[in-house]
Amino acid sequence: MKPIIEIENLLKNYGDVLAVNGISFNVNQGEMFGLVGPDGTGKTSTIRILCGLSNASGGNVTMLDRDIKKDKKFVQKKIGYLSQKFSLYGDLTIDENVEFFANIHDVKDFEQRRNELLNFTRLTPFRDRLADNLSGGMKQKLALACALIHKPQILFLDEPTTGVDPVSRRDFWKILSSLLKDGITIFMSTPYLDEAERCHRVAMMNKGEIIAIDSPKNIKASIKKEVIEFVCKPVRAAYNAITNNSTFDAQLFGDRINVVVDSYEKDINTIERLFNENSVEVSDSRVVTPSLENVFMYLIKEAS
Repeated sequence: MKPIIEIENLLKNYGDVLAVNGISFNVNQGEMFGLVGPDGTGKTSTIRILCGLSNASGGNVTMLDRDIKKDKKFVQKKIGYLSQKFSLYGDLTIDENVEFFANIHDVKDFEQRRNELLNFTRLTPFRDRLADNLSGGMKQKLALACALIHKPQILFLDEPTTGVDPVSRRDFWKILSSLLKDGITIFMSTPYLDEAERCHRVAMMNKGEIIAIDSPKNIKASIKKEVIEFVCKPVRAAYNAITNNSTFDAQLFGDRINVVVDSYEKDINTIERLFNENSVEVSDSRVVTPSLENVFMYLIKEAS
């Protein structure tokens, strides 16, 4: 199957700052593809280029078999875009906001489609409420309805759940899962690596470059490391003992610390000795499956 998005050696610079540094990858039709990484790694710059909102400094993008530079208007009619700061109109109701975007996309007889989307996003009981009076999660769902009113083939989401409460985040992901069943392609960026686990494939970005791209399962298996999780106190002393006195990579998660090692059998004695030397009390330890966050931090350390 031919990819629905093809990116080749994409570059974007802002003066002397190279935001996107020669990235290349494809996205398949019906796929949920995640671009992940912390702020400032080039995720938004990449999405804006793909949506035709910003010109690339170099490279090529083909979408729906069209060159984005030559057929930008055609491509933009076939995609939906939800930005980090989606421009809802606060003095318009939910109904009026959807109608406004239907008119922008020249959607005729949009009423049935609007009803379907409001039911789909569970906004029907609030359709007469002003956008300014919606919660953060409801605003995101309204923004999604506006982005879907013209039935796009590809939906671009730039950090859609940032600043949204956990319940609304869960609802949002249920909606996205339903969209995939309808065959829509979803391209999203997120700083949340736990969310990226839900994607079919992810591309990890750091400093404008892709440092890993594959399914979450394959990426986690690729480092060929084990992760030991310790429940201990004081946890900050445990973290300092690992990072200051060894070559192991460690991450803090509340009262737990994850340590990336070659193998439990080979390295557990060294870690326990470090903890004893720094008066760290361990109440529990176990080998856990590496998370994408474990892998991401390990890859960044390896590249530095």
